[in-house]
Amino acid sequence: MKISYNWLKQFINTDWSTEQTSELLTDLGLEVEGIETYQSVKGGLEGIVVGEVLTCIQHPNADRLKITTVNIGEETPLQIVCGAPNVAAGQKVPVATIGTTLYTSEGESWVIKKGKIRGEESHGMICAEDELGLGASHDGIMVLDADIAVGTLASDVFKVENDAVFEIGLTPNRADAMSHYGTARDLKAGLLQKDIHSELITPSVSAFHVDNRTLRVEVDIENKELAPRYCGVTISGLKVNESPAWLQHRLKAIGLSPINNIVDATNYVLHELGQPLHAFDANKISGNKIVVKTVAAGTKFTTLDEVERELHEDDLMICDAEKPLCIAGVFGGLDSGVTENTTSIFLESAYFNPVSIRKTAKRHALNTDASFRFERGIDPNITEYALKRAALLIQEIAGGEITSDIVDFYPNKIEDFQVRLSFDNAKKLIGEEIPRDIIKRILMSLDIKINNVTETGLGLTVPSYRNDVQREADVIEEILRVYGYNNIKTTEKLNASISNSSRFEDYKLQNVIGNQLAGQGFFEILSNSLTTPKYAALSSQLKEEHNITMLNPLSNDLSVMRQSLLFSGLEAVSYNINRKRETLKLFEFGKTYHGYNEKREEFKHLAVFVTGNKNSERWNSPSQKSDFFYLKGTITSILERLGISRFKVAPIKNDVFSEGISLNLGKNTLVEFGLIKKSVLKHFGISQQVLFADFNWDNVLNMAKHNKITFTELPKHPEVRRDFALLLDNNVSFEQIDTIARQTEKQLLKDVDLFDVYQGDNLPQGKKSYAVSFILQDDNKTLTDKQIDKIMNKLQANFEKQLGAELR
Repeated sequence: MKISYNWLKQFINTDWSTEQTSELLTDLGLEVEGIETYQSVKGGLEGIVVGEVLTCIQHPNADRLKITTVNIGEETPLQIVCGAPNVAAGQKVPVATIGTTLYTSEGESWVIKKGKIRGEESHGMICAEDELGLGASHDGIMVLDADIAVGTLASDVFKVENDAVFEIGLTPNRADAMSHYGTARDLKAGLLQKDIHSELITPSVSAFHVDNRTLRVEVDIENKELAPRYCGVTISGLKVNESPAWLQHRLKAIGLSPINNIVDATNYVLHELGQPLHAFDANKISGNKIVVKTVAAGTKFTTLDEVERELHEDDLMICDAEKPLCIAGVFGGLDSGVTENTTSIFLESAYFNPVSIRKTAKRHALNTDASFRFERGIDPNITEYALKRAALLIQEIAGGEITSDIVDFYPNKIEDFQVRLSFDNAKKLIGEEIPRDIIKRILMSLDIKINNVTETGLGLTVPSYRNDVQREADVIEEILRVYGYNNIKTTEKLNASISNSSRFEDYKLQNVIGNQLAGQGFFEILSNSLTTPKYAALSSQLKEEHNITMLNPLSNDLSVMRQSLLFSGLEAVSYNINRKRETLKLFEFGKTYHGYNEKREEFKHLAVFVTGNKNSERWNSPSQKSDFFYLKGTITSILERLGISRFKVAPIKNDVFSEGISLNLGKNTLVEFGLIKKSVLKHFGISQQVLFADFNWDNVLNMAKHNKITFTELPKHPEVRRDFALLLDNNVSFEQIDTIARQTEKQLLKDVDLFDVYQGDNLPQGKKSYAVSFILQDDNKTLTDKQIDKIMNKLQANFEKQLGAELR
């Protein structure tokens, strides 16, 4: 939300700097995320002064140029070469002095420098309208009023508006502060806490009166639950035109584009008071009747953005006797809006059901200034006041007469909230006892009425516009934010509680593995759960029909929930590689989201990405490329850290890998990993090898819970190592050797390891050589040569029988 400081000071007199004000607003809970400067003329006309043309003669070397001398209030007049056809002696003109920065209509800057034009020196520039940003005309220089004194700053002549604009990160509960008036109301309370008494100035509507009753529009509210209050009035004989400069400046400062004086007036009151309004062209209202109702599902309706929308049966509509005119509280219709030919309007001010507006806005993916406020809950008791304020403003800038009484449908008044505040509870929640007189002063500064006072607490009436303050805890929060969180002293006492939770809690295991990976040089990433639907086409494992689509996407690239962590991770990899960070080790804990007919499911994953080198280049150790086995070692260490050491290896079934494997336990897949296909990497502009592992974290958690920590004493007897050099077929894997060995000797065989692989010369075609080590140990005694030989002979026999192995 943008708040203009100049506009804010129309409601509250303060001489505080923008920095001081932003700090106070932030302390009050209206966090100022940034301060922008606004100038009604870019550059603020800095360096532009009023000069008088003393002489004007023909340039000797150019037919279309003149040489002028211009007095700008300095001792020596300036010689300026000018090409404008209308320049003449005796004129008062705007002069850009040396060093002045001017801006083109596209916003590009250029600096006035001393120079020579066709051999004659020029010490400045006499400016046209468009060169100053004061208009579009370039027919000639601007000729100013002869009464203006020489040397007067142009910024004073043209009343340049300089403003500071606060960007406030408003929390959804603070609907009361979604306006300049609401922000000023908070600022007044904050200043009072600092013993600065400021009066809150509100626009007067005492001049409102009905001129005649020549244009009456009947109002019929069919759905009273969705429209608890509805006001309207007609204004006739107005003239649609551009808004005055002061109004345009106010809107431009907060990022709005002026449209015409009628629409601008409604937008002005919206941001001034927080009450959305809508102006209908009265001549387009059939039957001079407004009906507030829902319409049949599937009804077609074209909104102001020229998009035809299909209405839902629960969408509240503003209709006339024949057709819908506007989606209530959200967006106007194309055929009922104000145009340059409009001469009379029906002006609407209403309070709509927040839940209804929120659902309608989301359904149609419309996020307007009006819906933003209605769906959070505006002040139901400001409706008529805002209508009068807008009507008077329209009369001021567009003329016209009030030609009907105000229609005000408000059958059931929305009452203020009654809350009981206990002093003891306030002290308990705040952690410090705030003096009672300060509590009372804060409450009164927030328009919270104190009905009664006792030794134990207060009986309060909270105004209806504070729909987020309905409980005692809410009132205490209001007291604390105005009193100041920074004013609460920190205690030296540390309170702690011991929870009886399982060591297998998800967040605990995530911390364990996250710390382990960080210790191995990995960096954690956190990517957006929203992504583009195009990624589903990169893998047959993903189905477009399983995408969960957002109702109101921020963009097409963020319109669905991700089905895989791979692609968001590759975006991060690509981003870093493009910035010369080519060695990356990344991991992310996250969820994937899948839609199956009417069912929605989400699954937890751990994604690991490796690309580039294993380690940085060092003088005493050459860098090595990360490879499949480096990633496998990382994955194995993760599983072993969680107590999962026995798993089966299976060929990969995921088509995003050019080669890879999956590790399974029973029917459950724990992790799939391997090399990403070049075709997938190409989509992200990645030309180097990327390794990826996708842990099914739900399965890993379930398996980890079934594993118990075991320990054994250190062995008293030595272990024995024996090696085999086995000649094997190329299709035999080390896993087969490991499995056969452990099945052959289950008690004394402690470990099996592959320490050398050879393929090449001196071996038969289709063969390879594995050098395998076997560790044998008896916990109770020292092994004899006879026992060892017996085990090794048995292993050899089984390898020969089951694998066709030969000893080399």
